[in-house]
Amino acid sequence: MTIADRIKSLREKQGFTQSTLAKRLCVTRSAVNAWEAGISTPSSPLLIELARLFHVSSDYLLGIENTATLDISGLEQEEIQILHSLIQYFKSKKGNAC
Repeated sequence: MTIADRIKSLREKQGFTQSTLAKRLCVTRSAVNAWEAGISTPSSPLLIELARLFHVSSDYLLGIENTATLDISGLEQEEIQILHSLIQYFKSKKGNAC
C-alpha cells in the first residue's frame, strides 16, 4: 500500500471529502487530490499533521511500518484490558488459518 492509498483510505474512514481534509490542513483540494493520485506527496510538516489528524504514526503513513495505532487515552484500565484481549483473540485466529 502506498502513501497515496493510505491517505485516501484514512480520509474515507474518517468520512472526510478531499475538500474537508484540505480545509483542515490549510491546503487546496487539488493538493489532496495530487497526494491521493500519487502525483505528489505531502511535506514533512503536513505528514505530521496528517498523522495527528488520523491518529496514526508518520511511519505508518510512509509505509515504513504496517501497524496502525489506537488512541486509548481516556479509557479506563478495564476497557484497555478488554481491547488487549480482543487483539490477542484476533491474532490467535489469524495464526490458525490454513
